[in-house]
Amino acid sequence: MKPLAAGDPTEVGPYRLLGRLGAGGMGQVYLGRSPGGRTVAIKQVRSDLAADAEFLGRFRREVAAAQRVGGDWTAPVLDADTDSAEPWVATGYVAGASLEEAVKEFGPLSEHSARVLVAGLAEALAAVHGMGLIHRDIKPPNVMLSSNGPVLIDFGIARALDGSHTAGLTSTGYVIGTAGYMSPEQAAGEPLGAASDVFQLGAVLVFAATGHEPFPGPHAPAVLHRVLYGEPDLSGLHGELWQIAAACLAKDPAARPTPAQLAEGLAPQGARTLVDHGWLAAPLMAQILRRVTDMLNLDAGPAPQTHRLAVPPVPTAPPVPTAPPSPAEPAAASAPAVSSAPAVSYDARPIPDQPGWPAAEPLPATGEEPGEESEGRIWLKLLTTVGLMTAFILGLIALAVNLPGN
Repeated sequence: MKPLAAGDPTEVGPYRLLGRLGAGGMGQVYLGRSPGGRTVAIKQVRSDLAADAEFLGRFRREVAAAQRVGGDWTAPVLDADTDSAEPWVATGYVAGASLEEAVKEFGPLSEHSARVLVAGLAEALAAVHGMGLIHRDIKPPNVMLSSNGPVLIDFGIARALDGSHTAGLTSTGYVIGTAGYMSPEQAAGEPLGAASDVFQLGAVLVFAATGHEPFPGPHAPAVLHRVLYGEPDLSGLHGELWQIAAACLAKDPAARPTPAQLAEGLAPQGARTLVDHGWLAAPLMAQILRRVTDMLNLDAGPAPQTHRLAVPPVPTAPPVPTAPPSPAEPAAASAPAVSSAPAVSYDARPIPDQPGWPAAEPLPATGEEPGEESEGRIWLKLLTTVGLMTAFILGLIALAVNLPGN
């Protein structure tokens, strides 16, 4: 995925755009997120195509047909606006790697992975064909590998089966599809049926299991000629996978197996059972899971920074002034100070006289031992008590003399 370009919209319909997924002949594909948090792929039609009445009519029919598609192995169409100036369609986003990317980076899939791939896609086609639809553009970029199994995407050119239309050509004569993965009837511009999708599934199997296309050629006309008249290159396939590819790539549509037959032969218990037991190699699965994580964190933004409050250093306490020792008592040896904080220090030494700090006068010596009381102080207390009692008695006498009746 790439960031949005300068001229890209930031919203399409109710969806907020997160980036670019790619571009095709129909228009730009964006990654978006709904107000409820669902991630979607949004295909927006170019304005020049939207002005083409024929194209717009076909696009509306294709969207209506694609909205009927559902199931385990397809990306559902969730929303669309075919009447806006730039029509768009939103489908469920598959967080994973396309088959094309996976094979280019990690090489061909193992035989087991290829079996699961074809079984899942065959089940998807059986469901699609059961609704009277065909895909018409099954190719490696339209097959996603996810942790939950293979997913068939991009039903942008799906069309209801209709014998009155030439399903392989537009009215201007252009063939709709990808040369190396077209069926012979599609390359010839003949009406298409469900068997055309089966031919394309066989071509996808060859690429998935070998890393090369079944109809290589230097240019599109040479590829189409080989599709019509040549034999497929099945080198690198063996056993059952070779038989399946050869049957799917038969020139005669009637000779090809149906999707239901393929699914039953490859996964009698259902493709889901095979997927649940592990279906991709560990390195590829690890990359897919990383993409899932990246998608979830795409617009989460950077983690908030944790700010620590700066704690100011504890200022050094000023020395506490102390009185010098009495001449009669020598200074006792000070005990070592216990530091309670690195920034605070204490000094127990006497501080010499300084301006502003008057020197303390030594106390006069009394000769008394602590806790011993002098005789003079005893007599003082006794006389004070006697005086108080005398004053109390004189007060009572004065009160009695002044009472009425005396």
